[in-house]
Amino acid sequence: MTAVILDGIVLGLQFGLLGVGLTIVYGMGGILNLAYGQMAVVAAIVVSVGLRRGLPAGAAVALGILTAALIGLALNLTILKPVYRRRGEGRVLLSLLVTIGVAFIIDGLLVWRFPLEALGLSIGGDPVSILGVPMRTGSLLASAITILAGGSLIFFFRVTTSGRAVRSVIQDEVGAQLSGVNPAAVRTLIFTLSGALAGLVAVTQSMTSPVTISAGFDITILALLVTVVGGLGSVRGAFLAGLILGLVNAASSFYIGSYITTIILLLAAALTILIRPSGLFGKHA
Repeated sequence: MTAVILDGIVLGLQFGLLGVGLTIVYGMGGILNLAYGQMAVVAAIVVSVGLRRGLPAGAAVALGILTAALIGLALNLTILKPVYRRRGEGRVLLSLLVTIGVAFIIDGLLVWRFPLEALGLSIGGDPVSILGVPMRTGSLLASAITILAGGSLIFFFRVTTSGRAVRSVIQDEVGAQLSGVNPAAVRTLIFTLSGALAGLVAVTQSMTSPVTISAGFDITILALLVTVVGGLGSVRGAFLAGLILGLVNAASSFYIGSYITTIILLLAAALTILIRPSGLFGKHA
């Protein structure tokens, strides 16, 4: 049982980080980025190609994360411009259509150019005993990176001027603009940060299991589940939902079987929505 809980926490931390990148973009103005998983996969492929061509591991990882961040920046400055001109449901629906189109394009390019590429970072070292359970070094390193990233995000949003500007736009875009905050500049920052988080997710996940070119939509679906359960626009909700779904995933895989895990996760998300439609920390309508 202890092993299941520890595995669930490791997986849940990754789920939480996965959901944060999606939820902050939605909180900024109702944009659901269905190309989020493909951004993570591109980062993984860049890291894999970099390592294969002799780049040091740190440089390859940095290049992959930077690539994903630049994709987020490019989306914000190009095809999402018409989306921002719409309001309410129109903005959400148009963002879905635009970003799913981008996702299919990226998938097609990856299948054409890197059909067999995958990223699996092998972290050396003997297993470490945690509460009597031997844990792989890769799992522990991935968890440590995720906790560090989560703490950095909390510090950014709570303490820094830019973080407070982001929170003000999420809470009231018109009021923030009247107070001197530039929503367009904040959106640019958030989309770039979201891309970087997608790249970081790909790197941490590759420490426990390979990230293949076909993983894009699976990553996006998991991110959506975490985001909906945690509450759209809530960073702390994303991390809490990630931990809950990670524990559910680990218990389901151990006691029932991995073949039905996705269905269990969907049922857990549906139950949460029935009990609390706005999510754990989402805003009430």
